[in-house]
Amino acid sequence: MHPWNDASRPAHERVSALMAEMTLREKIAQLGSYWPKANVGNGAARVAPIEEALVARAGEAEAMAHGIGHLTRPYGTRPLTAADGRAELVRRQRYLVEETRLGIPAIAHDECLTGFAAYGATVYPTPLAWAATFDTGLIERMGAAIGRDMTSVGVHQGLAPVLDVVRDYRWGRVEETIGEDPQLVGAIGTAYVRGLQSQGVIATLKHFAGHAASRGARNHAPVSIGAREMADVILPPFERAIREGGAGSVMNTYTDQDGVPAAADPRLLTDLLREEWGFEGSVVSDYGSVAFLRTMHRVAASDGDAARLALDAGMDVELPNTRCYGDELHEQVESGRVPEETVDRAVRRVLLQKVQLGLLDAHWTPQADAHEGTPVDLDSETNRALAREVGARSVVLLANSRAVLPLDTAATHRIALIGPCADDPQTFLGCYSFPNHVMPKYPGHDLGLDIPSLRDALVAELPQSDISYEQGSPVTGGDGSGIPAAVAAAEAAELALVVVGDRSGMFGNGTSGEGCDVADLQLPGDQHTLVQAVLDSGTPTVLLVVSGRPYALGDYADRCAAVVQSFMPGQEGGAALAGVLTGRTEPCGRLPVQIPTTPGGQPGTYLNPPLGRFSEGISVLDNRPLFAFGHGLSYTSFVWEDLALSTQQVTTDGEFEISCLVRNTGDRPGRETVQLYFDDPVAQVARPVQQLADFAGVRLDPGQERRVAFRLHADRFAYTGLDGDRIVEPGEIRLMLGASSADIRLAAEIELTGPERRLDSVGRRLAAAARRPAQG
Repeated sequence: MHPWNDASRPAHERVSALMAEMTLREKIAQLGSYWPKANVGNGAARVAPIEEALVARAGEAEAMAHGIGHLTRPYGTRPLTAADGRAELVRRQRYLVEETRLGIPAIAHDECLTGFAAYGATVYPTPLAWAATFDTGLIERMGAAIGRDMTSVGVHQGLAPVLDVVRDYRWGRVEETIGEDPQLVGAIGTAYVRGLQSQGVIATLKHFAGHAASRGARNHAPVSIGAREMADVILPPFERAIREGGAGSVMNTYTDQDGVPAAADPRLLTDLLREEWGFEGSVVSDYGSVAFLRTMHRVAASDGDAARLALDAGMDVELPNTRCYGDELHEQVESGRVPEETVDRAVRRVLLQKVQLGLLDAHWTPQADAHEGTPVDLDSETNRALAREVGARSVVLLANSRAVLPLDTAATHRIALIGPCADDPQTFLGCYSFPNHVMPKYPGHDLGLDIPSLRDALVAELPQSDISYEQGSPVTGGDGSGIPAAVAAAEAAELALVVVGDRSGMFGNGTSGEGCDVADLQLPGDQHTLVQAVLDSGTPTVLLVVSGRPYALGDYADRCAAVVQSFMPGQEGGAALAGVLTGRTEPCGRLPVQIPTTPGGQPGTYLNPPLGRFSEGISVLDNRPLFAFGHGLSYTSFVWEDLALSTQQVTTDGEFEISCLVRNTGDRPGRETVQLYFDDPVAQVARPVQQLADFAGVRLDPGQERRVAFRLHADRFAYTGLDGDRIVEPGEIRLMLGASSADIRLAAEIELTGPERRLDSVGRRLAAAARRPAQG
């Protein structure tokens, strides 16, 4: 047995022994990847408009002749059964073990943003829907379920979560994010990381850093933000997921900030990530981003030059195929432009992860790793039940002014179900779900999943009701020919349920998703006209928006009997939505992004200093939201009272507790989300009027009450001062307990005393230590 195969030895010792045996080409091979997609054949569909940077330079045998670091998307590229996918993965791993000199297996990675992106695997709600649950425990359970499925077929690393903080709702990838507040993004994202990694799957944080702040909300655009916004808004979720979640991998953003591409930025990938935060995992490139240093950023003269810049900066692995980290990198080392020690640094990180995954253990086999021969169900009833739970918990009741909801399941209703999202279940799915991401390239092939539409679910939920259906208009395009029939259906009904929104896709093949950026926030296609026409019929109307971003609803929200928002609730979205509409499930979702009033005047997230907010008479643009961050109604009512502070003063290195009593005063059980905000009214720099400090959910039966308490350290009030250091300074802090950022129920002030403190990352508290009631 080779010393590197001996699991009883320390990991670093095993890796050192292996590296001592490796040639330069074998080392460099560990920094590359292979994607069989590129060699499927000339008829294979394109992945992206920039596919030239993604395609392999060599065939399979040549690409893996000296070994390989990663196998890219063995399941997520084409519609393979789990058995067929495992067979291909086992074959490639067996080749690496049996046919290469050192027999080093590869790390197999795949997408898992809305569940394991494999044919026939459960599709969970989008990350924006995770955020709407405001429930870390639930999302950790979901992450664990996804990790179990990936592990069961030999996948070692997942390319999720996305920790970009939304800055402009027009950006196409808003659906992939966890909202517009760094505290919420960090809490939910870290929970997902813990869940996924609890099953032995490496989580990959992306996109590091600033992708969502791209200029003009365009995909692949420069980022124009200052160092303070980067430090205080963009970076905290990544730091938290690394320091508290133990995330094992980071993926760079495609963007450049102030002219410096992230893929070639040593201040970001080494100084901050590794030296300041102590990150010890691997940095993997977003697909093609090393080659983009030459083709799109133009900071490299050749692919070899791009490899040198990326490797020097701290980029360990080139994905999805070896293009720059192959012969070009080898030549850079041979010529002396890249020290071999720089290659060794990255190789050591990759091999340490392979040791941690058990890939170098003497007993490891490709067959056992992929559980070959073991039955696997990637869409089990347990998965679907969890997907329904997350979907239902993410639904946000925005308005119910005429109390038309919930619908009585025992009554007979005449309902006109209208809209393009009412009978198209793929509108429930995000752009990185397998059915929307891959299956459009295989027309005529079944989706591999049974995905009931809302129409299907409502018919089952309301068996005594008469439910007619009219599409009215498609999601996209200007075809309004169906609007008259939709209006006629509404006029003949007691209630109109209008279901509008997005159909997610990639690079313009959808209204939401990667590359599907928009000029304004009006509903896509002719849906705006459809909603107006149905409202003009005079029939009480419930507006249900199923979307990947918030759309402006100011033109009609006050005319609706009720308004419901769902951020792509996944394959069980039909049942989840129907359950909320009928009251089988209590609505308890909260907005992770604001709902705008008007389509223009963007961006307008809530995290703004006074100058970023509406100012009467100074500008004609009114950016006040229609529904604020954190907003969400219930079918019951709650009273908040008895605010308590453990102290009126706390030192700048101290902590305190704030709590309140919450009571259910309605006649139905419900879940309230208590949100703790703070304001630092006098600081060295202009700071947001409100910032989320923490949140806690509490489930209460009618008449039941519970105390919700938060314990905060003064570090939670830290920010980047004038000299660029993170500081906590003495002074007044305003504390606000609210049902949303615009619905503050209780408020208090606390004074920070003592000297100004300068913080580094070591020992800094990133999260409030909330003492929360049991999640329900």
